[in-house]
Amino acid sequence: MRVHGRTAAAIAASLEQNLHNRRRGPGEVLPTVRDLAVTLGVSPATVAAAYKLLRARGLAAGQGRRGTRVASGPVTAAAAAPPAVPAGTIDLATGNPDPALLPPLEPAIHSIESGLRLYGSAPDRGGLVAFAATEFEADGISARSVTVLSGAMDAIERVLREHLRPGDRVAVEDPSFPGIIDLVPASGYVAVPFALDEDGPLPDAVAAALGRGCGAIIVTPRAQNPTGAAVSVERAGELRRVLRRFPDVVLIENDYAAPVAGAAAQTLRSASHGRWAVVRSTSKFLGPDLRVAVMAGDDMTVARVRGRLALGARWVSHILQQLALALWSDPSSGRRLARAGEIYAQRRQAALAALRANGIEARGRSGFNVWVPVRDEAHVVRALGERGWAVAAGERFRIQAAPGIRVTISTLQPADAGRLAADLAAALHPAPAGFA
Repeated sequence: MRVHGRTAAAIAASLEQNLHNRRRGPGEVLPTVRDLAVTLGVSPATVAAAYKLLRARGLAAGQGRRGTRVASGPVTAAAAAPPAVPAGTIDLATGNPDPALLPPLEPAIHSIESGLRLYGSAPDRGGLVAFAATEFEADGISARSVTVLSGAMDAIERVLREHLRPGDRVAVEDPSFPGIIDLVPASGYVAVPFALDEDGPLPDAVAAALGRGCGAIIVTPRAQNPTGAAVSVERAGELRRVLRRFPDVVLIENDYAAPVAGAAAQTLRSASHGRWAVVRSTSKFLGPDLRVAVMAGDDMTVARVRGRLALGARWVSHILQQLALALWSDPSSGRRLARAGEIYAQRRQAALAALRANGIEARGRSGFNVWVPVRDEAHVVRALGERGWAVAAGERFRIQAAPGIRVTISTLQPADAGRLAADLAAALHPAPAGFA
């Protein structure tokens, strides 16, 4: 690895270039501060400052006496891209909704206002905010402050940025959505994983994670990706009691699949919790290309997010906001969304029943995904691919959790669930060599 530079910024840029060129991989140790300082002929303080810049960008992680290592997250955007689905296989890997269950765009497109929105207009469409507020309030979530953002990940990133600083810790589910696993270190924060079961985060695991000094926690209350977990009423009460012990932690609830999640909404926020946000994206029930999310939160969090948005992107397209409102609020769309939630639930239950009938442990109480624990992810993914199924290896979803695969059931017809289960059973328990 060739490193050059005389200033902290130049050294950090040179190291970053090495990482992008794959001259160091995730987990590899970088040169010690003293050794690199001698090599470059600069002071140790300059190298230490360069490493601090790398850590702030999520490219490196300090591990005490173990030195500074390349962060486990992707160094480039290309590394974060999911594997391509092989041609000719049935796609149960990419996590998309069923296109046939999304509301049609054409009627909504014809219904939006044709007039141009110019600079100086209000950033949020009042109709969308009012409708979203009604949806939040119906689920027991305070909607005094609501704003509109460009998808769930945009909202989560903005909330973290307004409350945390590089080096702060964030408690995250394990396994979790790869976008969150990548976002946290890439933003300069340290991910602290906590375990969950089918009823949501385990209270003791959350308490242990928050006890390590986390400044924020990200929870998916239902349709958890990849496990399909959904927070039960009892678990929500237990978690609220845990969170009361950490009132300064920012609580972010990623309720991204709300109308089609197949489980009732449960919020972990209590009246005593000061900093919080609940995010609902439209991607899973209106379409992934409709990059709109609504966020309810405490007054200060929403005000900070709005203020920073006004300095950069300034607003979410009013055309997209109108489309989201037209599609979401239309009575026919409401019926369609309710029916879509029922169909997804039927497909999920059929898949689980078929897997269990074949002696396969699996879980998934809500949403589009089923999680299957396996010993060898690569082998199972490859074996299923040879039988015509594309599923997602669990590696991209895990930090410390045990191996598994994610099976997206959104387009899996119940009639095909038995064949998938049989093929997975064959992949997990192959016949002995020479068996006919």
